[in-house]
Amino acid sequence: MANSDKKASTDAHGTATKLVRGGLNRSRFKETSEAIYMNSGFVYDTAEEAAGRFKGENDGYIYSRYANPTLSIFEERMRLLEGAGGALGTASGMAAVNAALMSFVKAGDHVVAPKALFGSCLYIIDEVLPRFGVNVTLVNGTDLDQWKNALSQPTSAVFLETPSNPTLEIVDIAAVSDMAHKVGATVIVDNVFATPIFQKPLELGADVVVYSATKHIDGQGRCLGGIVLGSEEFIEETLFPYAKHTGPALSPFNAWNLLKGLETLDLRIEKQTDNAENIAEFLSNSSKVKRVIYPGRDDHPQAQLAKAQMRRGSTLIAFEINGSQEDTFEFLNALELIDISNNLGDAKSLITHPTTTTHSSVDAALKSELGINDNLVRLSVGLETVDDLLTDLGSALER
Repeated sequence: MANSDKKASTDAHGTATKLVRGGLNRSRFKETSEAIYMNSGFVYDTAEEAAGRFKGENDGYIYSRYANPTLSIFEERMRLLEGAGGALGTASGMAAVNAALMSFVKAGDHVVAPKALFGSCLYIIDEVLPRFGVNVTLVNGTDLDQWKNALSQPTSAVFLETPSNPTLEIVDIAAVSDMAHKVGATVIVDNVFATPIFQKPLELGADVVVYSATKHIDGQGRCLGGIVLGSEEFIEETLFPYAKHTGPALSPFNAWNLLKGLETLDLRIEKQTDNAENIAEFLSNSSKVKRVIYPGRDDHPQAQLAKAQMRRGSTLIAFEINGSQEDTFEFLNALELIDISNNLGDAKSLITHPTTTTHSSVDAALKSELGINDNLVRLSVGLETVDDLLTDLGSALER
């Protein structure tokens, strides 16, 4: 868990300073880069000290499944960036999603979520939770009337991602949070696509934010990681006991990698978004492309909402090839620079065919309803020279 003793001295710093120095806690050796405490346990000077540590009577670490010095720096840095009261790192983004929900949702509760979710998130919401007696309502995330109807009864949790994966739907965080709070719901937002640089769900009314830190936060394809952020009370009293006993712990080495990623997060995301804006414009002018979906464009279905709650359109583009799945595969196979991969947020540009990869487990009828079609691809734009990316895309489209 994050160190609380640094809040007063670091909360006022600018974003770039927080990304480089937030939560910094040097050892007695005064290292410049954060230390990796690659150990599972900790020792005590006396038996009395150990007993006091377990009783919570004195500060200090007990076991890396509970907390670890390297993790604490990562958690504090993310807490500062997000403007949260507390943070807890996890082994992956899906561990963060699962822990955020399972730490407080119980049998008989009601959970509401949009249909447009990443396949694994949808699995937890629509498959796992009902096994434990949780009632689930799925809505069209862009339809506030459906949200209003679903939230007309007591509700424990609302879970949403915006922009959604892979069709980049935008959910009105402020409006949904307002409705949800009136019926007692905790609002959890998966903010992976927007990143903490371009969207602040807590400022818009959400209670909890989750990230797959594997994506933009690492940004270089090195490791898995996740994090949950919320009020100090939620993190300390609800989430930490659950995580402590169920073990979705983040590796100290991965936490260190994520710290290194955070140091350049804002620089990378801004440049990748510059590239994405250029590519979205290029694709929109191609006769080989049927439709382009990008939150930074005026032709996005929720363009005004995107501008209201996101500072920029971010790094992901969805577009439909003007043809069949066979044509789409031919386009993907013709790419020479851009890699076919289901990951995203990487320094390298990555492209995938959602209906046969990230959303292959989603029911065919639901995929059709959500617009996850056979000719849809999702492009995660990287840091390459944009002209090289445009040449690669143009050549593959022509072929």
